[in-house]
Amino acid sequence: MRKSADEARRTRDRIVGTAVLQASTEGLSGLTIGTLAESLGMSKAGVVGPFGSRSELQRATLLRAMGMFTEAVVTPSLAAPPGLPRLRSLIDSWCAYLADSPFPNGCFVTAASCELDGRPGELRTHIRDAVTRWRVFLHDQIATAQSAGDIPTTLTPDALVTALTGIAMSANQEIQLLADSTAATRARSLMHTLISAFSGNFEH
Repeated sequence: MRKSADEARRTRDRIVGTAVLQASTEGLSGLTIGTLAESLGMSKAGVVGPFGSRSELQRATLLRAMGMFTEAVVTPSLAAPPGLPRLRSLIDSWCAYLADSPFPNGCFVTAASCELDGRPGELRTHIRDAVTRWRVFLHDQIATAQSAGDIPTTLTPDALVTALTGIAMSANQEIQLLADSTAATRARSLMHTLISAFSGNFEH
């Protein structure tokens, strides 16, 4: 029984891993059981079986992509002390993720957000919830740094979240669409400048 459970888990992981790569280029809506089955050398029933439906496979794919983002961007920053050190670490790992994305089409979250923002349904709800969690985390790091007096309060945490996110989305476009190899470095510099504006604490 244990061997069968381990095999089932490995099969599920293999399917989701391939699905993430396919959805990165084709979009979550373009994720098809047929293409996945062909890529994996499996039957369609074998692909959809572990999930029960295509929508659950799409959800699992999105969750995997978000987990990869968290591991690459959020987790490294938690080793830094709260306040400005953690916020700087977060910016550095965020821009490194943009520069060397694990996805063929750049930031999965950005691509999925653009794809689904005008399409009501479960997938849109899932990506909205994921983006909300990320923005709340970023907001909290900014608020902590401001409360400690590490960065200016000239802009509210909400305003800084909007600005930092805008820089990241622009950098992703510059990297993916314009093939600009300097975009991530420029984004990092801009982000650090923004959080330290008027404080004289800018470091890069």
